[in-house]
Amino acid sequence: MFHPDGSAESLQLAGRLDEARKAYEARLGIAPDDARTLSNYGGLLNLLNRFDEAVIVLSRAVQLAPSQADSWSNMGNSFLHLSQYENAIACYRNSLQLDPHHALALSNMGVALDHRGQHALAQQFHEAAITLAPENAYSRINHAVSLLQAGAYTAGFREYEYRWTAHDYQSFDLRKPRWKGEPAPDQILLVSTEGGFGDVIQFSRFLPQAAQHVGQVILRVRRELVSLMQRAFPDQVVSSEEEAMPAHDLECPVLSLPMALGTTLETIPLPEGYLTTDPAKEDFWRRKLEEDKGASEAVPLRVGLVWAGAPHPEIQAAFLADRRRSTDLACFAPLADVSGVVFYSLQIGERTLQVQTPPGGMVMIDHTSYLHDFSDTAALVSALDVVISVDTSTCHVAAALGKPTFLLSRYDQCWRWLSGRIDSPWYRSVRIFQQDTPLDWSGPVSAVREALILFRDCHISPCMGKV
Repeated sequence: MFHPDGSAESLQLAGRLDEARKAYEARLGIAPDDARTLSNYGGLLNLLNRFDEAVIVLSRAVQLAPSQADSWSNMGNSFLHLSQYENAIACYRNSLQLDPHHALALSNMGVALDHRGQHALAQQFHEAAITLAPENAYSRINHAVSLLQAGAYTAGFREYEYRWTAHDYQSFDLRKPRWKGEPAPDQILLVSTEGGFGDVIQFSRFLPQAAQHVGQVILRVRRELVSLMQRAFPDQVVSSEEEAMPAHDLECPVLSLPMALGTTLETIPLPEGYLTTDPAKEDFWRRKLEEDKGASEAVPLRVGLVWAGAPHPEIQAAFLADRRRSTDLACFAPLADVSGVVFYSLQIGERTLQVQTPPGGMVMIDHTSYLHDFSDTAALVSALDVVISVDTSTCHVAAALGKPTFLLSRYDQCWRWLSGRIDSPWYRSVRIFQQDTPLDWSGPVSAVREALILFRDCHISPCMGKV
Protein backbone atom coordinates (compact mmCIF):
# COMPACT_ATOMS: atom_id res chain seq x y z
CA MET A 1 0.00 0.00 0.00
CA PHE A 2 1.28 3.49 -0.85
CA HIS A 3 1.81 5.85 2.06
CA PRO A 4 1.55 9.56 1.22
CA ASP A 5 4.45 10.50 3.52
CA GLY A 6 6.97 10.00 0.73
CA SER A 7 9.18 7.77 2.88
CA ALA A 8 11.59 5.33 1.26
CA GLU A 9 9.49 2.42 2.48
CA SER A 10 6.27 3.82 1.03
CA LEU A 11 7.97 4.53 -2.29
CA GLN A 12 9.28 0.96 -2.36
CA LEU A 13 5.83 -0.46 -1.62
CA ALA A 14 4.43 1.67 -4.43
CA GLY A 15 6.94 0.19 -6.88
CA ARG A 16 8.82 3.49 -7.32
CA LEU A 17 12.13 1.76 -6.76
CA ASP A 18 14.58 4.36 -8.04
CA GLU A 19 12.93 7.07 -5.95
CA ALA A 20 13.01 4.74 -2.96
CA ARG A 21 16.72 4.11 -3.51
CA LYS A 22 17.46 7.83 -3.44
CA ALA A 23 15.35 8.27 -0.31
CA TYR A 24 17.17 5.45 1.50
CA GLU A 25 20.54 6.82 0.48
CA ALA A 26 19.61 10.31 1.67
CA ARG A 27 18.50 8.91 5.04
CA LEU A 28 21.68 6.85 5.39
CA GLY A 29 23.71 9.94 4.61
CA ILE A 30 22.30 11.41 7.81
CA ALA A 31 22.15 8.20 9.90
CA PRO A 32 24.58 5.65 8.38
CA ASP A 33 24.25 3.25 11.33
CA ASP A 34 20.45 2.93 11.27
CA ALA A 35 20.14 -0.87 11.12
CA ARG A 36 16.48 -0.83 10.12
CA THR A 37 17.14 1.49 7.19
CA LEU A 38 20.14 -0.59 6.16
CA SER A 39 17.97 -3.72 6.20
CA ASN A 40 15.23 -2.14 4.09
CA TYR A 41 17.78 -0.61 1.72
CA GLY A 42 19.41 -4.02 1.29
CA GLY A 43 16.01 -5.49 0.48
CA LEU A 44 15.53 -2.81 -2.16
CA LEU A 45 18.95 -3.54 -3.69
CA ASN A 46 17.81 -7.15 -4.04
CA LEU A 47 14.81 -5.95 -6.03
CA LEU A 48 17.18 -3.94 -8.23
CA ASN A 49 19.32 -7.05 -8.89
CA ARG A 50 22.31 -5.45 -7.10
CA PHE A 51 23.00 -8.48 -4.94
CA ASP A 52 26.69 -8.02 -4.19
CA GLU A 53 25.98 -4.49 -2.95
CA ALA A 54 23.06 -5.80 -0.94
CA VAL A 55 25.29 -8.30 0.86
CA ILE A 56 27.62 -5.48 1.94
CA VAL A 57 24.74 -3.33 3.19
CA LEU A 58 23.00 -6.20 4.96
CA SER A 59 26.22 -7.44 6.55
CA ARG A 60 26.46 -4.01 8.14
CA ALA A 61 22.82 -4.25 9.28
CA VAL A 62 23.28 -7.59 11.05
CA GLN A 63 26.53 -6.42 12.57
CA LEU A 64 24.76 -3.42 14.09
CA ALA A 65 21.59 -5.28 15.08
CA PRO A 66 22.15 -9.08 15.06
CA SER A 67 18.72 -9.67 16.59
CA GLN A 68 16.89 -8.13 13.62
CA ALA A 69 15.26 -11.09 11.82
CA ASP A 70 14.37 -9.12 8.68
CA SER A 71 18.02 -8.30 8.02
CA TRP A 72 19.03 -11.96 8.10
CA SER A 73 16.11 -12.85 5.82
CA ASN A 74 17.02 -10.12 3.34
CA MET A 75 20.66 -11.23 3.31
CA GLY A 76 19.49 -14.78 2.72
CA ASN A 77 17.68 -13.50 -0.36
CA SER A 78 20.88 -11.86 -1.61
CA PHE A 79 22.82 -15.09 -1.30
CA LEU A 80 19.95 -17.06 -2.83
CA HIS A 81 20.02 -14.87 -5.94
CA LEU A 82 23.81 -15.22 -6.10
CA SER A 83 23.36 -19.03 -6.09
CA GLN A 84 25.25 -19.26 -2.79
CA TYR A 85 22.76 -21.65 -1.24
CA GLU A 86 24.70 -22.66 1.87
CA ASN A 87 25.09 -19.02 2.86
CA ALA A 88 21.43 -18.38 2.10
CA ILE A 89 20.30 -21.28 4.28
CA ALA A 90 22.52 -20.10 7.15
CA CYS A 91 20.96 -16.62 6.97
CA TYR A 92 17.40 -17.94 6.89
CA ARG A 93 18.23 -20.20 9.83
CA ASN A 94 19.41 -17.18 11.81
CA SER A 95 16.26 -15.28 10.89
CA LEU A 96 14.00 -18.14 11.96
CA GLN A 97 15.82 -18.65 15.24
CA LEU A 98 15.01 -15.03 16.03
CA ASP A 99 11.46 -15.18 14.66
CA PRO A 100 10.08 -18.70 14.01
CA HIS A 101 6.97 -17.11 12.49
CA HIS A 102 8.82 -15.15 9.80
CA ALA A 103 6.77 -16.33 6.83
CA LEU A 104 9.07 -14.92 4.14
CA ALA A 105 12.15 -16.54 5.67
CA LEU A 106 10.27 -19.85 5.89
CA SER A 107 9.20 -19.71 2.25
CA ASN A 108 12.60 -18.66 0.95
CA MET A 109 14.32 -21.28 3.08
CA GLY A 110 12.14 -23.72 1.17
CA VAL A 111 13.28 -22.21 -2.13
CA ALA A 112 16.95 -22.54 -1.17
CA LEU A 113 16.42 -26.18 -0.21
CA ASP A 114 14.56 -26.76 -3.49
CA HIS A 115 17.53 -25.34 -5.37
CA ARG A 116 19.65 -28.01 -3.67
CA GLY A 117 17.15 -30.72 -4.63
CA GLN A 118 15.90 -31.31 -1.07
CA HIS A 119 12.22 -31.06 -1.95
CA ALA A 120 10.68 -33.11 0.87
CA LEU A 121 12.36 -30.91 3.47
CA ALA A 122 11.65 -27.77 1.45
CA GLN A 123 7.94 -28.52 1.37
CA GLN A 124 7.81 -28.53 5.16
CA PHE A 125 9.02 -24.93 5.13
CA HIS A 126 6.64 -23.98 2.33
CA GLU A 127 3.70 -25.48 4.22
CA ALA A 128 4.70 -23.67 7.41
CA ALA A 129 4.86 -20.37 5.52
CA ILE A 130 1.42 -20.97 4.02
CA THR A 131 -0.04 -21.80 7.43
CA LEU A 132 1.15 -18.41 8.67
CA ALA A 133 0.13 -16.44 5.56
CA PRO A 134 -2.27 -18.53 3.46
CA GLU A 135 -3.09 -15.69 1.07
CA ASN A 136 0.53 -14.84 0.24
CA ALA A 137 0.66 -15.67 -3.46
CA TYR A 138 4.45 -15.84 -3.61
CA SER A 139 4.62 -18.45 -0.86
CA ARG A 140 1.96 -20.46 -2.70
CA ILE A 141 3.91 -20.20 -5.97
CA ASN A 142 7.14 -21.27 -4.24
CA HIS A 143 5.28 -24.28 -2.86
CA ALA A 144 3.85 -25.06 -6.29
CA VAL A 145 7.26 -25.03 -7.93
CA SER A 146 8.61 -27.35 -5.23
CA LEU A 147 5.80 -29.81 -5.86
CA LEU A 148 6.26 -29.62 -9.62
CA GLN A 149 10.01 -30.17 -9.35
CA ALA A 150 9.29 -33.29 -7.33
CA GLY A 151 6.76 -34.54 -9.91
CA ALA A 152 3.66 -34.06 -7.73
CA TYR A 153 1.74 -32.66 -10.67
CA THR A 154 -1.84 -32.85 -9.41
CA ALA A 155 -1.14 -30.80 -6.29
CA GLY A 156 1.58 -28.74 -7.96
CA PHE A 157 -0.45 -27.47 -10.89
CA ARG A 158 -3.40 -26.78 -8.59
CA GLU A 159 -1.19 -24.71 -6.29
CA TYR A 160 0.40 -22.99 -9.30
CA GLU A 161 -2.92 -21.31 -10.02
CA TYR A 162 -2.15 -18.92 -7.15
CA ARG A 163 0.15 -17.09 -9.55
CA TRP A 164 -2.86 -15.16 -10.78
CA THR A 165 -3.25 -13.45 -7.42
CA ALA A 166 0.39 -12.27 -7.37
CA HIS A 167 1.15 -8.66 -8.26
CA ASP A 168 3.53 -9.67 -11.06
CA TYR A 169 0.75 -11.55 -12.87
CA GLN A 170 -2.16 -9.18 -12.44
CA SER A 171 -1.66 -7.72 -15.91
CA PHE A 172 -3.18 -10.89 -17.39
CA ASP A 173 -6.39 -9.71 -19.01
CA LEU A 174 -9.11 -12.24 -18.24
CA ARG A 175 -12.12 -11.30 -20.34
CA LYS A 176 -14.19 -14.48 -20.11
CA PRO A 177 -14.70 -17.24 -17.52
CA ARG A 178 -11.66 -19.40 -16.77
CA TRP A 179 -11.94 -22.91 -18.18
CA LYS A 180 -11.08 -25.59 -15.61
CA GLY A 181 -11.65 -28.72 -17.66
CA GLU A 182 -15.43 -28.93 -17.59
CA PRO A 183 -17.31 -30.17 -20.69
CA ALA A 184 -18.36 -27.25 -22.90
CA PRO A 185 -19.22 -28.81 -26.27
CA ASP A 186 -20.93 -25.69 -27.62
CA GLN A 187 -18.36 -23.13 -26.53
CA ILE A 188 -15.13 -21.68 -27.90
CA LEU A 189 -12.03 -21.89 -25.70
CA LEU A 190 -9.26 -19.33 -26.10
CA VAL A 191 -5.87 -20.65 -24.99
CA SER A 192 -3.66 -17.64 -24.38
CA THR A 193 0.09 -17.13 -24.31
CA GLU A 194 1.86 -17.22 -20.97
CA GLY A 195 5.57 -17.16 -20.24
CA GLY A 196 8.13 -17.42 -23.02
CA PHE A 197 8.13 -19.06 -26.43
CA GLY A 198 9.36 -22.32 -24.92
CA ASP A 199 6.42 -22.49 -22.54
CA VAL A 200 3.94 -22.17 -25.40
CA ILE A 201 5.75 -24.83 -27.42
CA GLN A 202 5.95 -27.26 -24.50
CA PHE A 203 2.36 -26.88 -23.32
CA SER A 204 0.70 -26.58 -26.73
CA ARG A 205 0.73 -30.38 -26.79
CA PHE A 206 -2.43 -30.26 -24.65
CA LEU A 207 -4.52 -28.55 -27.34
CA PRO A 208 -5.91 -31.78 -28.88
CA GLN A 209 -6.93 -33.00 -25.41
CA ALA A 210 -8.61 -29.69 -24.61
CA ALA A 211 -10.45 -29.83 -27.93
CA GLN A 212 -12.15 -33.04 -26.82
CA HIS A 213 -13.95 -31.08 -24.08
CA VAL A 214 -15.07 -27.96 -25.95
CA GLY A 215 -16.59 -26.99 -29.26
CA GLN A 216 -13.49 -25.27 -30.62
CA VAL A 217 -10.01 -24.26 -29.43
CA ILE A 218 -8.28 -21.06 -30.47
CA LEU A 219 -4.60 -20.69 -29.62
CA ARG A 220 -3.51 -17.06 -29.44
CA VAL A 221 0.26 -16.61 -29.71
CA ARG A 222 2.93 -14.14 -30.69
CA ARG A 223 3.54 -13.71 -34.41
CA GLU A 224 6.78 -15.72 -34.41
CA LEU A 225 4.93 -18.90 -33.39
CA VAL A 226 1.87 -18.72 -35.64
CA SER A 227 3.19 -20.69 -38.63
CA LEU A 228 4.74 -23.42 -36.48
CA MET A 229 1.61 -23.87 -34.38
CA GLN A 230 -0.70 -23.88 -37.40
CA ARG A 231 1.23 -26.73 -38.97
CA ALA A 232 1.47 -28.67 -35.69
CA PHE A 233 -2.24 -28.39 -34.87
CA PRO A 234 -4.18 -28.09 -38.14
CA ASP A 235 -7.48 -28.98 -36.43
CA GLN A 236 -7.24 -25.96 -34.12
CA VAL A 237 -7.40 -22.25 -34.90
CA VAL A 238 -4.17 -20.30 -34.35
CA SER A 239 -4.45 -16.54 -33.96
CA SER A 240 -1.70 -13.93 -33.77
CA GLU A 241 -1.67 -11.52 -30.85
CA GLU A 242 -1.31 -8.77 -33.46
CA GLU A 243 -4.80 -9.57 -34.77
CA ALA A 244 -8.10 -8.56 -33.23
CA MET A 245 -9.21 -10.68 -30.28
CA PRO A 246 -11.30 -13.53 -31.71
CA ALA A 247 -14.76 -14.22 -30.34
CA HIS A 248 -14.71 -16.84 -27.59
CA ASP A 249 -16.62 -18.03 -24.53
CA LEU A 250 -13.92 -19.39 -22.20
CA GLU A 251 -10.24 -18.72 -21.54
CA CYS A 252 -7.32 -20.74 -20.27
CA PRO A 253 -3.66 -19.65 -20.09
CA VAL A 254 -1.49 -22.27 -21.76
CA LEU A 255 0.29 -23.16 -18.51
CA SER A 256 -3.06 -23.87 -16.85
CA LEU A 257 -3.96 -26.61 -19.32
CA PRO A 258 -2.30 -29.42 -17.28
CA MET A 259 -4.34 -28.47 -14.20
CA ALA A 260 -7.55 -28.29 -16.21
CA LEU A 261 -6.87 -31.68 -17.77
CA GLY A 262 -5.71 -33.40 -14.57
CA THR A 263 -2.26 -34.19 -15.97
CA THR A 264 0.11 -36.49 -14.10
CA LEU A 265 3.63 -37.68 -14.94
CA GLU A 266 2.09 -40.78 -16.48
CA THR A 267 -0.41 -38.94 -18.69
CA ILE A 268 1.77 -36.29 -20.37
CA PRO A 269 0.72 -36.52 -24.02
CA LEU A 270 2.90 -36.78 -27.13
CA PRO A 271 6.36 -37.29 -25.58
CA GLU A 272 7.57 -38.63 -28.93
CA GLY A 273 7.04 -35.19 -30.49
CA TYR A 274 4.27 -33.25 -32.14
CA LEU A 275 5.78 -30.48 -34.25
CA THR A 276 6.02 -30.82 -38.02
CA THR A 277 7.96 -28.81 -40.56
CA ASP A 278 7.17 -27.07 -43.82
CA PRO A 279 8.35 -29.34 -46.70
CA ALA A 280 9.48 -26.36 -48.79
CA LYS A 281 11.59 -25.06 -45.92
CA GLU A 282 12.98 -28.54 -45.33
CA ASP A 283 14.09 -28.66 -48.96
CA PHE A 284 15.73 -25.25 -48.63
CA TRP A 285 17.80 -26.36 -45.66
CA ARG A 286 18.68 -29.69 -47.18
CA ARG A 287 20.18 -27.89 -50.18
CA LYS A 288 21.81 -25.26 -47.98
CA LEU A 289 23.56 -27.82 -45.82
CA GLU A 290 24.67 -29.75 -48.88
CA GLU A 291 26.32 -26.56 -50.13
CA ASP A 292 28.06 -26.18 -46.77
CA LYS A 293 29.59 -29.63 -47.23
CA GLY A 294 31.20 -28.48 -50.47
CA ALA A 295 33.11 -31.02 -52.53
CA SER A 296 33.84 -33.27 -49.57
CA GLU A 297 32.45 -36.78 -49.88
CA ALA A 298 32.28 -37.21 -46.13
CA VAL A 299 29.04 -36.19 -44.47
CA PRO A 300 29.87 -34.47 -41.17
CA LEU A 301 27.81 -34.74 -38.04
CA ARG A 302 25.73 -31.58 -38.05
CA VAL A 303 25.21 -30.20 -34.56
CA GLY A 304 22.99 -27.25 -33.62
CA LEU A 305 24.30 -25.13 -30.76
CA VAL A 306 22.54 -22.68 -28.42
CA TRP A 307 24.39 -21.12 -25.49
CA ALA A 308 22.10 -18.41 -24.11
CA GLY A 309 18.50 -17.41 -23.63
CA ALA A 310 16.86 -14.01 -23.48
CA PRO A 311 17.73 -12.06 -20.29
CA HIS A 312 14.37 -10.28 -19.72
CA PRO A 313 15.75 -7.73 -17.21
CA GLU A 314 12.26 -6.25 -16.81
CA ILE A 315 11.05 -9.45 -15.08
CA GLN A 316 13.23 -10.29 -12.09
CA ALA A 317 12.35 -13.99 -11.89
CA ALA A 318 13.09 -14.48 -15.60
CA PHE A 319 16.26 -12.40 -15.34
CA LEU A 320 17.56 -14.47 -12.43
CA ALA A 321 16.72 -17.75 -14.14
CA ASP A 322 18.54 -16.60 -17.27
CA ARG A 323 21.66 -15.78 -15.24
CA ARG A 324 21.70 -19.41 -14.15
CA ARG A 325 20.76 -21.05 -17.46
CA SER A 326 22.84 -19.06 -20.00
CA THR A 327 26.53 -19.15 -20.79
CA ASP A 328 28.89 -18.04 -23.57
CA LEU A 329 30.06 -19.80 -26.72
CA ALA A 330 33.58 -19.97 -25.26
CA CYS A 331 32.21 -22.38 -22.65
CA PHE A 332 31.84 -25.00 -25.41
CA ALA A 333 35.56 -24.98 -26.27
CA PRO A 334 35.97 -28.65 -25.17
CA LEU A 335 33.69 -29.64 -28.08
CA ALA A 336 35.99 -28.05 -30.65
CA ASP A 337 38.35 -31.01 -30.88
CA VAL A 338 35.63 -33.56 -31.64
CA SER A 339 36.48 -34.52 -35.20
CA GLY A 340 33.95 -35.02 -37.97
CA VAL A 341 31.57 -32.43 -36.53
CA VAL A 342 30.26 -29.16 -37.94
CA PHE A 343 28.43 -26.84 -35.59
CA TYR A 344 25.49 -24.70 -36.67
CA SER A 345 24.62 -21.69 -34.58
CA LEU A 346 20.99 -21.59 -33.54
CA GLN A 347 21.69 -18.67 -31.20
CA ILE A 348 19.37 -15.68 -31.36
CA GLY A 349 19.61 -12.45 -29.37
CA GLU A 350 22.31 -10.28 -27.92
CA ARG A 351 24.96 -13.03 -27.66
CA THR A 352 24.70 -13.90 -31.36
CA LEU A 353 27.87 -11.95 -32.16
CA GLN A 354 29.93 -14.50 -30.26
CA VAL A 355 29.63 -16.74 -33.29
CA GLN A 356 32.18 -14.50 -35.03
CA THR A 357 34.88 -15.64 -32.59
CA PRO A 358 34.27 -19.33 -31.92
CA PRO A 359 36.66 -21.37 -29.79
CA GLY A 360 39.83 -22.37 -31.60
CA GLY A 361 39.34 -25.35 -33.88
CA MET A 362 35.55 -25.20 -33.83
CA VAL A 363 33.95 -25.29 -37.28
CA MET A 364 30.94 -22.98 -36.86
CA ILE A 365 28.39 -22.01 -39.50
CA ASP A 366 25.85 -19.28 -38.91
CA HIS A 367 22.71 -19.18 -41.04
CA THR A 368 20.51 -17.48 -38.45
CA SER A 369 19.88 -14.55 -40.80
CA TYR A 370 17.50 -16.89 -42.61
CA LEU A 371 15.46 -17.52 -39.45
CA HIS A 372 12.44 -15.22 -39.39
CA ASP A 373 10.08 -17.26 -37.22
CA PHE A 374 9.97 -20.58 -35.41
CA SER A 375 8.88 -22.52 -38.49
CA ASP A 376 12.21 -21.51 -40.06
CA THR A 377 14.07 -22.66 -36.94
CA ALA A 378 12.19 -25.96 -36.94
CA ALA A 379 13.08 -26.61 -40.58
CA LEU A 380 16.78 -25.97 -39.95
CA VAL A 381 16.73 -28.17 -36.85
CA SER A 382 15.09 -30.97 -38.85
CA ALA A 383 18.13 -30.97 -41.17
CA LEU A 384 20.60 -31.35 -38.30
CA ASP A 385 21.61 -34.54 -36.52
CA VAL A 386 21.54 -33.39 -32.91
CA VAL A 387 20.99 -30.17 -30.97
CA ILE A 388 23.01 -29.09 -27.94
CA SER A 389 21.28 -26.32 -26.05
CA VAL A 390 20.87 -24.59 -22.75
CA ASP A 391 17.28 -24.33 -21.55
CA THR A 392 15.74 -22.17 -24.29
CA SER A 393 12.81 -22.22 -26.70
CA THR A 394 15.04 -23.78 -29.38
CA CYS A 395 15.58 -26.75 -27.09
CA HIS A 396 11.80 -27.22 -26.99
CA VAL A 397 11.58 -26.93 -30.79
CA ALA A 398 14.19 -29.65 -31.25
CA ALA A 399 12.70 -31.96 -28.64
CA ALA A 400 9.13 -31.48 -29.90
CA LEU A 401 10.36 -32.48 -33.37
CA GLY A 402 11.74 -35.68 -31.85
CA LYS A 403 15.29 -34.57 -32.69
CA PRO A 404 18.04 -35.91 -30.38
CA THR A 405 18.59 -33.07 -27.92
CA PHE A 406 21.33 -32.62 -25.33
CA LEU A 407 20.03 -30.16 -22.73
CA LEU A 408 22.51 -28.34 -20.53
CA SER A 409 20.60 -27.67 -17.34
CA ARG A 410 21.39 -25.37 -14.44
CA TYR A 411 22.15 -26.65 -10.93
CA ASP A 412 18.63 -25.88 -9.66
CA GLN A 413 17.00 -27.70 -12.55
CA CYS A 414 13.86 -25.94 -13.77
CA TRP A 415 10.61 -27.57 -12.65
CA ARG A 416 9.74 -28.15 -16.31
CA TRP A 417 12.50 -30.79 -16.39
CA LEU A 418 11.82 -32.19 -12.91
CA SER A 419 14.52 -32.63 -10.29
CA GLY A 420 17.53 -34.87 -10.71
CA ARG A 421 16.31 -36.36 -14.00
CA ILE A 422 18.60 -37.12 -16.93
CA ASP A 423 15.62 -37.91 -19.14
CA SER A 424 12.25 -36.21 -19.56
CA PRO A 425 8.69 -37.57 -19.58
CA TRP A 426 7.86 -34.54 -21.74
CA TYR A 427 10.25 -35.44 -24.57
CA ARG A 428 11.69 -38.86 -25.27
CA SER A 429 14.53 -37.45 -27.36
CA VAL A 430 15.95 -35.25 -24.56
CA ARG A 431 19.01 -36.12 -22.53
CA ILE A 432 19.76 -33.80 -19.60
CA PHE A 433 23.24 -32.74 -18.45
CA GLN A 434 22.87 -30.90 -15.15
CA GLN A 435 25.41 -28.76 -13.32
CA ASP A 436 27.06 -30.40 -10.33
CA THR A 437 28.03 -26.98 -8.92
CA PRO A 438 25.99 -23.76 -9.21
CA LEU A 439 27.01 -21.63 -12.21
CA ASP A 440 29.74 -24.10 -13.28
CA TRP A 441 29.24 -25.52 -16.77
CA SER A 442 32.50 -27.47 -16.96
CA GLY A 443 30.96 -30.75 -15.79
CA PRO A 444 27.96 -30.76 -18.14
CA VAL A 445 30.08 -29.66 -21.13
CA SER A 446 32.61 -32.41 -20.47
CA ALA A 447 29.81 -34.97 -20.28
CA VAL A 448 28.24 -33.60 -23.46
CA ARG A 449 31.59 -33.95 -25.22
CA GLU A 450 31.73 -37.65 -24.38
CA ALA A 451 28.11 -38.13 -25.42
CA LEU A 452 28.75 -36.30 -28.68
CA ILE A 453 31.71 -38.54 -29.52
CA LEU A 454 29.56 -41.62 -28.92
CA PHE A 455 26.72 -40.10 -30.94
CA ARG A 456 29.14 -39.34 -33.80
CA ASP A 457 30.51 -42.85 -33.79
CA CYS A 458 27.02 -44.31 -33.86
CA HIS A 459 26.13 -41.89 -36.66
CA ILE A 460 29.02 -43.23 -38.75
CA SER A 461 28.44 -46.86 -37.79
CA PRO A 462 24.94 -47.38 -36.30
CA CYS A 463 25.05 -48.56 -32.69
CA MET A 464 22.74 -50.94 -30.96
CA GLY A 465 20.52 -49.34 -28.36
CA LYS A 466 19.87 -45.73 -27.43
CA VAL A 467 22.63 -43.13 -27.21
